[in-house]
Amino acid sequence: MIAIAPRDLALLVGITLIWGANLVVSKYGVSEIPPVLFAFLRFAILGVILVPFMRVHPGQMSALVVAALLSGGLHFALCFVGLALAESVSAVAIATQLGVPFTTLLSVALLGEVVRWRRWTGILLAFAGVFIMGFDPRIAVRWHALALVIASAFVGSLGLIAVKKLQGFRPLELQVWFAWISVPVLLLVSLAIERPALEDLAHVSAGAWGALLFTALGASLLAHTGFFHLVQRYPVTSVAPVTVLAPLFSVVFSVLFLGDRLTPRLVIGGACTLLGVLIITLRERRIVDVSS
Repeated sequence: MIAIAPRDLALLVGITLIWGANLVVSKYGVSEIPPVLFAFLRFAILGVILVPFMRVHPGQMSALVVAALLSGGLHFALCFVGLALAESVSAVAIATQLGVPFTTLLSVALLGEVVRWRRWTGILLAFAGVFIMGFDPRIAVRWHALALVIASAFVGSLGLIAVKKLQGFRPLELQVWFAWISVPVLLLVSLAIERPALEDLAHVSAGAWGALLFTALGASLLAHTGFFHLVQRYPVTSVAPVTVLAPLFSVVFSVLFLGDRLTPRLVIGGACTLLGVLIITLRERRIVDVSS
């Protein structure tokens, strides 16, 4: 295991802070902008900025389309729709972490990875925590919102498995292709389901447009680029455990700025899920460190 330098650790914590704030900021954005349209605009902004990084990789483009549609458009559309419907952003923040156990389970099913009892314990804790949260009356009344966020985590995990099969792509190349592959699909879905009108967008507040810019430029471009920079300097397994701070920041911000109430079920369920995610992450770190 390689220790992270204090300056880089501060950068990593700042990245998780941005990711933690992103859910709260996005909640404000999707309250005024239809959520699928919000996802479309997010990718459109990102795609325009990153056009210079587009490179064609012969023989891998069909696999890239699958990965982009899963981890890009479908993942974010489900997440933003769930976020728009949810009453508790804290519950959404915790549920998004199911991507970690989902990825582990899919690695077992599709890649033949072996999982032993410690990671099985983490997986069970993670799902048990969300199950406990589901019985909170404020969350149960919007169960469909939580279900959409869980579906988003699962789809994103499928996409991550697909990404693992790609070779030779730089992080910014993946981001720009994810954007441009997702943009037409999200636009068609938004036009078919949400039917946004230009006159409605004219009444969107500056704060909501600012939320859109934050999620596109801050959370995606700045934070993800910074994270990939750290991954290039350190093993993924050294930086991954720190990212568990992101949902904790989301919970704190949602309580402070959105008036979320931390009920006993939410606290206990959230603690179980995050503990499970941490166990999976730390155990995977040990496996990689031993094998490297």
